[in-house]
Amino acid sequence: MTAPRIAYYAPMKAPTHPTPSGDRAMAQSLMGLLERGGAEVILASELRLHDKLGDRDHQQILQQRAADEVGRLIEELPEVDAWVTYHNYYKAPDLIGPAVAAARDIPYVQIESTRASKRLTGPWSEFAQAAHAAADQAAVIFYLTEQDRETLERDRAGNQQLVHLRPFLPQDALPAPGTGDGPMLAAGMMRRGDKLASYALIAETLRHLESTEHAVDWQLLIAGDGPARAEVESLFARFGTRVRFLGQLDAAAMAEAYRTAQLFLWPGVNEAFGMVYLEAQSHGLPVVAQDRPGLRDVLLPSMPGDYPAPDAGASALAGRVLHLLDSASEREDLGRRAREHIATHHLRPAAADTLWAALGPLIKERRT
Repeated sequence: MTAPRIAYYAPMKAPTHPTPSGDRAMAQSLMGLLERGGAEVILASELRLHDKLGDRDHQQILQQRAADEVGRLIEELPEVDAWVTYHNYYKAPDLIGPAVAAARDIPYVQIESTRASKRLTGPWSEFAQAAHAAADQAAVIFYLTEQDRETLERDRAGNQQLVHLRPFLPQDALPAPGTGDGPMLAAGMMRRGDKLASYALIAETLRHLESTEHAVDWQLLIAGDGPARAEVESLFARFGTRVRFLGQLDAAAMAEAYRTAQLFLWPGVNEAFGMVYLEAQSHGLPVVAQDRPGLRDVLLPSMPGDYPAPDAGASALAGRVLHLLDSASEREDLGRRAREHIATHHLRPAAADTLWAALGPLIKERRT
């Protein structure tokens, strides 16, 4: 039997997009995961269908571009056994895959799809309805977080399968454990919105560290870049040389930053889950973050208080940082357990097994 051939699409951001992000990294990793199962993966389209602002005129333009792309693909796409779409949601609905899959009579599958009923009215209403309709057509939806599962279960279409695909690192084994003898580390894109809010919360956390009566010698390295870099730098200007900006790092440089850090500090304001948490824990870094829904799916399960509640604010984060900086033995224990957690649940082999256990039978049935 010939290798399966799969059409792959990511409406939010194609794996070939020039700007790095967690979404692009996940799109790339999923392509690799499909190929790991022996499939030939065809990137069906690079058309980005993302409307960040709720601009109906822009949405109409994207809908027309999508319709043109559907017509092209129905005619030109090589024969495939299935269509897989990554990240269908109200700001970036899959306006292409459902139509092409129906015309070609092939299984349609989604990975990380969300249903947002509250968006069915308002500026994204048409896009939200399209995202729901696309989800309805999927034979299988792989969900990454418990928060997504709840809404997908609520609005499940027919006998649709919902399968838990844990967020994963695109590697088969853990890196060597870090030394834990360097500064603290933070890493995130520098853009307005939730990322800037996380940076502001880190800056406030450091102010609490400065004002504490308990003397603590700390330094922080920040990896990342983006359009809000000047605003981020201004947040940390008061700390002088205790905070150093590394800019955007490639994979090797980022791995080195993880290897030497004492701990990873990133609050995670409204993060879906955050690949940086998986990376940090794989190197044995204890994580200081807030207790938020998406983060619970990737962070080492904790004792009460290990991840402060968002409404506890920066003072609670500072208390956790101070506690960990004071205890090398606890940092070492948390780092060891974090690595075990990643090795068991969040590496590529486990993800490939989950993906192909559901996708393989669909392709087999289609071929018989």
